Amino acid sequence: MCGRARHPSGQPYGIDSAAVLIPPATVPGRPARPELVPPFNVKQRSPRSPQGLAALIHALAHIEFNAINLALDIIWRFPGMPEAFYTDWLRVAHEEALHFDLLSRHLQSMGYQYGDFPAHDGLWEMAERTANDLMARLALVPRTLEARGLDASPPVRAKLQSAGDTVGAGIIDIILRDEITHVAIGNDWYRYVCEQQGLDPLTQYAVLAAQYRAPRLKGPFNLEARRAAGFTEAELDALQSEPVSTTVPQGLA
Repeated sequence: MCGRARHPSGQPYGIDSAAVLIPPATVPGRPARPELVPPFNVKQRSPRSPQGLAALIHALAHIEFNAINLALDIIWRFPGMPEAFYTDWLRVAHEEALHFDLLSRHLQSMGYQYGDFPAHDGLWEMAERTANDLMARLALVPRTLEARGLDASPPVRAKLQSAGDTVGAGIIDIILRDEITHVAIGNDWYRYVCEQQGLDPLTQYAVLAAQYRAPRLKGPFNLEARRAAGFTEAELDALQSEPVSTTVPQGLA
């Protein structure tokens, strides 16, 4: 199947959804910096100090940078899906790039550059685990780790606002608005793949979460945003009944 999707600029994309590409040896476009360290080696700083505020903006920019790669990776890695699958994820990649640009410019206004602080690679690690399983990728990246951003947005915004960073708080508003749509895209395609294989999405999610060692998420949950992103009441009930873990880095995508 080959179609012509359009970039937000109006220029056409060329899409061949049957193309099978060779995996690259390394992550394309990965810069030399920031230094990547385990999640709990990333130093926590108070956003009430100038450097602490910059470190928080840097952490958010790093998440958005990874989100660009995640959206592009799912496009080339999994052939044979309907054309709309690829145009949906191209839209996601474009909007994640806009988020990164907003945060990067804001960081520069503070006197720092992306790469000036260490960062962790938690989002990408799950992408690598699910590199050969589209259903697992959809279940555990957009619907689990990226959906975590829906929960993280209100407290992160409050931190920025409390620190007097109204620009940063405004960027979070933009990210949350777009992330609801991005998670909804993940929900839609996860259910599509489950339907194609005759599987119940709720039951299968538990199977995939155990198989791929997905983190158990800690509340509070942004139930309003999750409903807007297409999570069912049964899914939200299951989420809230899970034993919690504090091992999931808070973040946005």
